[in-house]
Amino acid sequence: METSCHTCSKLPSTYPTFPNCGFRQENSGVVLSCLNCFLGNGSLYCFEYGVTPSVFIAKVRGGMCTTATSDPPEPVIHRALYLLQNGFGNFDIFPNNSEDFALYCKTSFLVLDKSRMGMTGQACSLISATFTALLSSPLNMSRQQRVGLATLTAGTYFLSRYVADIGVCSDVSKVAVEDLAVNFVRSAIANKE
Repeated sequence: METSCHTCSKLPSTYPTFPNCGFRQENSGVVLSCLNCFLGNGSLYCFEYGVTPSVFIAKVRGGMCTTATSDPPEPVIHRALYLLQNGFGNFDIFPNNSEDFALYCKTSFLVLDKSRMGMTGQACSLISATFTALLSSPLNMSRQQRVGLATLTAGTYFLSRYVADIGVCSDVSKVAVEDLAVNFVRSAIANKE
């Protein structure tokens, strides 16, 4: 496991900026950003890679960790810079968002079935929470039935998050960054059909 922190409080309150902050290629959603601009007034949270299934399931909030292990820094930086120059496909809140970008850069795993909604932890959590809330809507229930339904709802939520994790699901493959554009074209053609 790379880190066990939840917030990176050891970092200084201001970070060095650089002159190319905000650089973006035309028609690309990838933006070069210094840490100050990226954070704005927010906090920096560390994403954990290579966690055990029990640690993954214990995280109540999705989008905080993955069972997939991270590659060393050199190929991660190479992927990020390559995608800065060449793009990462069209941004979409569910099938192609900033968490997908970070997960790809860190692992080179690409979800092959882009039509599946909610690929990343936060997106999957939103869908799972909505679905399980709908399951728990019946009103006239005994206490025992409510406890059973709450247990079922929580189990459904955690299981759906786990099976969608990029380190667990079967529809992912390691893809070289130079071959990534081919996968985006195939995905766009498949989605049009």
